[in-house]
Amino acid sequence: MSVLVVGVNHRTAPLDLLERIALDAQGVAKAVSGLVALDSVREAVVLSTCNRTEVYAVAELFHQGFDDIQHFLATTAGVDLETINSHTYAEHDDAAAHHLFSVAAGLDSMVLGEGEVLGQVRDAWEIAQAEGAARSSLNLLFRHCLETGKRARTETDIARGTASMSHAAVEMAVDHLGSLDNVSVAVVGAGVMGEGIAVALHGHGARRMTVLNRTEEHGRSIADRVDGTVQTLAALNHVLVESDLIITCTGAQEPIITTDMARPATSPDRPTLIIDIAVPRDVHHEVAQLSDVTVLNLDDVQRWAARGREARTSSVEAVRAIISEELDRYAIASSAMQAAPLISALRSHFDSIRRDELDRVAGRLDEDARNALDVVTTQLLAKLLHEPSVRLRLEAGSPRGERLSSAVIDLFNLDDPHAGDA
Repeated sequence: MSVLVVGVNHRTAPLDLLERIALDAQGVAKAVSGLVALDSVREAVVLSTCNRTEVYAVAELFHQGFDDIQHFLATTAGVDLETINSHTYAEHDDAAAHHLFSVAAGLDSMVLGEGEVLGQVRDAWEIAQAEGAARSSLNLLFRHCLETGKRARTETDIARGTASMSHAAVEMAVDHLGSLDNVSVAVVGAGVMGEGIAVALHGHGARRMTVLNRTEEHGRSIADRVDGTVQTLAALNHVLVESDLIITCTGAQEPIITTDMARPATSPDRPTLIIDIAVPRDVHHEVAQLSDVTVLNLDDVQRWAARGREARTSSVEAVRAIISEELDRYAIASSAMQAAPLISALRSHFDSIRRDELDRVAGRLDEDARNALDVVTTQLLAKLLHEPSVRLRLEAGSPRGERLSSAVIDLFNLDDPHAGDA
């Protein structure tokens, strides 16, 4: 059994491929269900953000799992396998865990130390759990990766300053427009990113803000938080005409702002700034050709965010130390989990013998004596098996651990709890 990650991100793939392979929440749920239906995949979590789409999986065999996931990514993107192969990366076991912990800590993001990714990792895990695709192995991995991300942000300055896509986008808006005090703003999309954008805009003085979402319910809490109004996407045409600044970050699979929609909003007396940080893009590429409209996209945000990267680079080594500590803790917990079925079988074997012997003499003892004997033999068994249990946990996953496990199985004629694993 191997834990592996196969994916594409902003460093390995162009934006157009990232757009084609991106999945919304519904797509992620469908993807993990499809992945665990494969013979080679036991568990799966799919992380899909504006910067990356990655599959974390527990596979029967690494190479077969890798091939199947590559085919899945190619099918999702609608491209040939050769194209996917030229842009994907893959890691397994310790290296896969290290990669995920680095992602959660913000070291692998387009914006060093970004805050949104930790929530996105949590959301991806929760979707996989809801679909029954994340079980013991990936649950353990993701619990430790979330702890890594939390520690990185509370114990270091990695998230200081412009450490998120949302803040970078808002700073770009301020750079283009100056004060936001009298600017009419529309935030399109009420997910984690949309909330971060709305809060950042409010912090920079925006007081005329409309939050648009597919349903009002999900946008209302954000609008209330920033003293704004809420509209559904049905009102997008009207809001475009009324807005000076539009920042859009939905999970739509097709552009939601077209040239026909944007053209009525153009005016020489009132230039419009649109910042599109969605993947796939929310704004059709031809909108940028309209006069009096400026469209900035994810690549522009990346270049802007890179300017503040140096201020956080000094924290990288401290974050790496946290990652190393959490990897050690994960390795210990993972080893203990591997040993748990055998330890349970060993304890059950001896407890069965203990109960059989108690039953054999129970008729000759009164109730108090039977209870006392039950207690003392249970305690004796716990003490006798304590050291073997500790040793099996500590050595699990190592060659010595495999030898010890094999010896225990042979000595006590136990069923191998991992006999079905490839």
